[in-house]
Amino acid sequence: MTQVSERLASLSPSETLAMSQKSNELKAQGIDVINLSVGEPDFNTPDHIKEAAKKAIDDNYSRYSPVPGYPGLRNAIVEKLKKENGLDYTAAQILCSNGAKQSVCNVIMALIGAGDEVIIPAPYWVSYPEMVKLAEGTNVFISAGIEQDFKITPEQLEAAITPKTKALILCSPSNPTGSVYTKEELAGLAQVLAKYPEVIIIADEIYEHITYSGKHESIAQFPEIKERVVIVNGVSKAYAMTGWRIGFIAGPQWIVSAVNKLQGQYTSGPCSVSQIAAEAAYTGTQEPVKEMRDAFERRRDLIVKLAQEIPGMKVNVPQGAFYLFPEVDSFYGKSAGDRKIKNAGDLAMYLLEEGHVACVGGTAFGAPECIRMSYATSDENIIEAMNRIKNALAALK
Repeated sequence: MTQVSERLASLSPSETLAMSQKSNELKAQGIDVINLSVGEPDFNTPDHIKEAAKKAIDDNYSRYSPVPGYPGLRNAIVEKLKKENGLDYTAAQILCSNGAKQSVCNVIMALIGAGDEVIIPAPYWVSYPEMVKLAEGTNVFISAGIEQDFKITPEQLEAAITPKTKALILCSPSNPTGSVYTKEELAGLAQVLAKYPEVIIIADEIYEHITYSGKHESIAQFPEIKERVVIVNGVSKAYAMTGWRIGFIAGPQWIVSAVNKLQGQYTSGPCSVSQIAAEAAYTGTQEPVKEMRDAFERRRDLIVKLAQEIPGMKVNVPQGAFYLFPEVDSFYGKSAGDRKIKNAGDLAMYLLEEGHVACVGGTAFGAPECIRMSYATSDENIIEAMNRIKNALAALK
């Protein structure tokens, strides 16, 4: 029998996509499942962005684009970074890819090799450790539980850095926790990182526009480390453009050049029409972004309130993104009939099959005591889903 490569065999399948698939299978059987497992806005792409894409098709944007993306889009990103983040970059320091997921992977593949350590705060997005594995690097996890709002401290960061540390991946606002680092908290981390000039910071800021406690703060704002920060962002979450697949990096010229070389060999530039749409997203009205953010905040308040009413479920109040990450290990060891709940995966499967609500177990996110719920769905769905979860958990003895 033909064997896949060791590289592929070492990868874990995405648990978020697996849960989504399982819930779709139950739906296909006619079961009414509420899906809280998917990390994408439930809104449609704003009309002015769709119009720009239609015009791009009529204008025959149907040929290869430059590997790093069209100059128009990269200049629009330069303007966005200047206006919204107070950060100065040139178009040559921007590279666009097929979604922020490829952007993260590009940077890891360009920088990390065998023996290099990558610090990843846990809970983490499921794909980070797998990407490091692909690059043959070594994952170093720093655990930050619900009692510290899932955010690492400068002391924890310093303790994790070794002579082999090559990079830190920092996601704020966070998937899966919704936690957001304040300017003061980032300054504390930057102070530590300033002492270690060989460490690159990969700042995943894809949820930048979905924050509820004031404006987004970027770790790239600190001059002592800016030359080692690679910002990763894109249009997926803020503009409801997950399927358009446009992400970007902004960072030091040498890293952008390395990623350009890599991307030139395996995907080339991202979709031409999507790039024109993304340019319209950045240069057009930002009103839809605000409207979506306001809706997410309302839903956040609703799901937190309902979760707090469930005995045994421990919740914090996320300050960004659209996830709730409750601690649920008080239910481990309990049973419903002959069904025993041993861990987060068992609990997520129980809630899906018995409660007909799809969540994702926290083990894949580096937090086996939690589950992730996405509230990127209607208020009615949130109310019904939390009611089902409450009843299903109450049945566990």
